[in-house]
Amino acid sequence: MPAVEIYTRSWCGYCHAAKRLLTSKGVTFTEYDVEKAPDRLREMLERANGRRTVPQVFIGGRHVGGSDDLHALDRAGKLDPMLAA
Repeated sequence: MPAVEIYTRSWCGYCHAAKRLLTSKGVTFTEYDVEKAPDRLREMLERANGRRTVPQVFIGGRHVGGSDDLHALDRAGKLDPMLAA
């Protein structure tokens, strides 16, 4: 399973939804809280091509977007193959 990383804020409902989806699929992920670690915010901005909203999700180093994007991949049947790669 490729490494999954998610940039979050503790109070973000979309972050919680994305983490719930990943957890429901048995995915172990690394979470970076950008409130607690401002250097991670700068890192996220670079990796996500300037996208400032959280969450920002990366699978195998590839940027897949935010919670809506992650859920759309799942509905389209594309998330499981990405996680299995």
